Amino acid sequence: QQLARRMLVLAGCVQPALAPRINAAAARVLDRCGISLVEAPGAGCCGALRFHLNDQERGRDDMRALIDAWWPYVERGEVEGIVMTASGCGSTVKDYGHLLAHDPAYRDKAARISAMTRDLSEVVQPVAGTGKGRVAFQSPCSLQHGQQIRGKVEALLERAGYELTPVPDAHLCCGSAGNYSILQPELSLRLRARKLAALHGGAPAAIATANIGCLAHLQGGAQVPVRHWIELLDQD
Repeated sequence: QQLARRMLVLAGCVQPALAPRINAAAARVLDRCGISLVEAPGAGCCGALRFHLNDQERGRDDMRALIDAWWPYVERGEVEGIVMTASGCGSTVKDYGHLLAHDPAYRDKAARISAMTRDLSEVVQPVAGTGKGRVAFQSPCSLQHGQQIRGKVEALLERAGYELTPVPDAHLCCGSAGNYSILQPELSLRLRARKLAALHGGAPAAIATANIGCLAHLQGGAQVPVRHWIELLDQD
């Protein structure tokens, strides 16, 4: 009998408050893939928020605290990996090995955590479907540039039966960029307007993305619903 697969998942700072449905959808989709998600008690911020504000030392403190929360599961071999449902958090956690390389107490653990971390799109198995409608995918900077993951989400959505609409200049930022939308609101809104024009151009029924920051930012000006892509797969 095959043993159930288990992976750690991070609830995150913003996502549980703004969009708790995202991790719930991820849990259902991965359950169908034979993977159970585990949330470690006391797992807090990944450190990205403080890093965005250039508070790097306290950001590293957040990283150490998260490693401490996860490490017992890793050390006991209870999980095969760590899955990230927000690409911004994923980009940061995958960089722990570098960011804590000069900390003798944490560098080996940090490197192990980074090596075990996967974006959700790297874990979900394709499921075939048809006739799901037109969707524009906004690939967050943290996914396509930070993690260098391109085409995986698009392939999953197309296999599930969604028609992806063209998005000109898809490599450009939506304007959310961590805390940029708060610290530089005027420029951020100009970037958002340009991105939304590109996303709306193909007349999609919905916009899909992979990061809660982008989702919340785009939702403020979009003419169609903005969803995390895993929610679209969860509808199958």
